[in-house]
Amino acid sequence: MPDPAAPLPYLVFDFDSTFTQVEGLDELAAIALTGQPDQATRVAAIKALTDQGMAGEIGFQESLSKRLALLGAHRQHLGPLVQQLQGKVSESIRRNGDFFRQYADRIYVVSSGFREFIEPVVAEFGIAADHVLANTFTFDEGGAITGCDAGNVLSRDGGKIQQLKDLQLDGPVYVLGDGYTDYQIREAGLAKRFYAYTENVARPTVIARADEVLPTFDEFLYQLKLPMTLSYPKNRIKVLLLENPDARAAELFRQEGYQVELVPGALDEEELIARIEGVSILGIRSKTNVTERVLAAANRLIAIGAFCIGTNQIDLPAAMRKGVAVFNAPFSNTRSVVELTLAELIVLARRIPEKNPKMHLGEWDKSAKGAFEVRGKTLGIIGYGNIGAQLSVVAEALGLKVLYYDVAEKLQLGNATKVNTLEELLPQADIVTLHIDGRPENKNFFGAKHFALMKPGALFINNARGHVVDVPALAEVLHNGHLGGAAIDVFPYEPKTNQEVFESELRGLPNVLLTPHIGGSTAEAQRNIAEFVPERIMQYINTGNTQQSVNFPNILLPSQQAHRLIHIHANVPGVLAKINNVLAAHHVNILGQYLKTNELVGYVITDIDKAYDQDVIQALREVEHTIKFRVLY
Repeated sequence: MPDPAAPLPYLVFDFDSTFTQVEGLDELAAIALTGQPDQATRVAAIKALTDQGMAGEIGFQESLSKRLALLGAHRQHLGPLVQQLQGKVSESIRRNGDFFRQYADRIYVVSSGFREFIEPVVAEFGIAADHVLANTFTFDEGGAITGCDAGNVLSRDGGKIQQLKDLQLDGPVYVLGDGYTDYQIREAGLAKRFYAYTENVARPTVIARADEVLPTFDEFLYQLKLPMTLSYPKNRIKVLLLENPDARAAELFRQEGYQVELVPGALDEEELIARIEGVSILGIRSKTNVTERVLAAANRLIAIGAFCIGTNQIDLPAAMRKGVAVFNAPFSNTRSVVELTLAELIVLARRIPEKNPKMHLGEWDKSAKGAFEVRGKTLGIIGYGNIGAQLSVVAEALGLKVLYYDVAEKLQLGNATKVNTLEELLPQADIVTLHIDGRPENKNFFGAKHFALMKPGALFINNARGHVVDVPALAEVLHNGHLGGAAIDVFPYEPKTNQEVFESELRGLPNVLLTPHIGGSTAEAQRNIAEFVPERIMQYINTGNTQQSVNFPNILLPSQQAHRLIHIHANVPGVLAKINNVLAAHHVNILGQYLKTNELVGYVITDIDKAYDQDVIQALREVEHTIKFRVLY
């Protein structure tokens, strides 16, 4: 690592698959051969030769000459190529464009690619033409590319070594590249360090020879304590996803540059404590409990994503005290739960759970006994939130009369009628469905006294949370025939994996439909959840926005101005004043400041000028009652 007081080492960058995400000649071939019958074959052959040359499997000179022979390109193709490459600059390099412009005099692009398309791409980053060392094309009179300038050392094997010798740089050299030819500079003793750059392509033979592996340029800047756009390299952010959320979630986190680990089932408290160290983002569904003990062991946790509606499995106050924001998906699977509930009430009304297994056993039981149409019947909805309200609208379209009960004042939709008590609702309803949340105080919310108030022969549905119903009491009224049937999707205890046996007093009862917590388990819902939750978390990490967090003060922030300071603290009087006193003492110019609190924490976001004394960061961390502090550059 260089001495902070010393000049920056010379940085020698490869271009193809390092500065840009792609190989220039490969892209040129795809453009030049558009419409040709053998386009796919020739482009594939060129890409294979590129990979062989970069991995050191064949000599570079052989790789280049064979690729140029297959190219079939013309001068007119270079303009579209440059335009395409300008949009394909590696994300972390583009993100840190200011670094390149600030230190352009210490940066060289040394490439076996071609000056004609490299120069205009790197010029945007302040890199002058005399700091670009690359091959040049040769053309015939008609402008067709015939090859490359054979007098250029970079067209030959060992060309980068000779080029570095010719440069005679007067200080340490660090090489960043994805190819074997980049490593050879280090091997020849012309560079102090070689960094295998893997943001776009990882070549095992190159990685094996590297002093360091760089998943992104952010990592390089972080290691060397150099100015960077991000406060922390994204590749160091670890994500642990439990319980099989849709694959789109892992895909989005990986696209952001995070490390992602997947665990198929739920983890119990001790297992999660053993896995949580070093994890920045935890993703769970309904079966994993995030307790205060788990949070105490989470030394790097920034956010928790609940890939479901409920969050009762998370100790939200403990997460707040730890400075961990929690996000869920309150709307993403609403329609799926509504449709399941609708299907269940019709299936129960027609006594399908009894009829279907008999048919599979060869028994023909054609009877209308106990079966009825749902049209004209009364549906009692307990819990008129996102799901209950949407269900009421769809149920009315089927001809059901809707009554609803909720402890909070909710706007009724359509012709739904609010009742003031359960005692008023239950005797009127032919079908009762629960859609309340799973907070601890709702345990056994619905029990024997409530079942006794229901109409004889009525149907009962629970797609909310398992522990909100007294299951033995439900089994009793089904056994004695007081209820005509039930559909249950959630249970007080649910198997952690598909291999565990499901046990319940409700197994084997007639006209009882049991499903394994699949209310939100549709392709559409799981995809929506897998996009919604990561987007909220990444917005929080990247900008500080806490919109739709279930435990943090909700703030939708404007665009970031210069540097953003994020301060989470215990909600006690005087903290904001102390923060501003620190900023004033260090002569920091505030561009914007935002504060919101809840009963446990205060959340302060301050945008400041880029120029400030670095000691202010430590001073802000030391403000009394600070829970977490970070900087967004």
